[in-house]
Amino acid sequence: MSEVTITAAELEAILDRSAKRGAKAALAELGLHDESASKDLDALRGLLAAWRDTRRTVWQTAVRIGTGSLLIFIAAAVWMSVKTNAGQ
Repeated sequence: MSEVTITAAELEAILDRSAKRGAKAALAELGLHDESASKDLDALRGLLAAWRDTRRTVWQTAVRIGTGSLLIFIAAAVWMSVKTNAGQ
């Protein structure tokens, strides 16, 4: 069996080519191998940002509704207490 020797630069070049081939294959499997891939990724990023904004807004709205409901409950309890005490 013969021994093969390569330099560090050759090894790095081989690894570089392999990584590029693997990346191209992965992008092709995802359907992101053509010229419109960057536009597709921008659209996906926009959708993700919109989803995050929507999720944050939903939580803010839920907290506001909860806080408002609690304040209305407290106000109703105080009003009923005052009404009950005024009738005595």
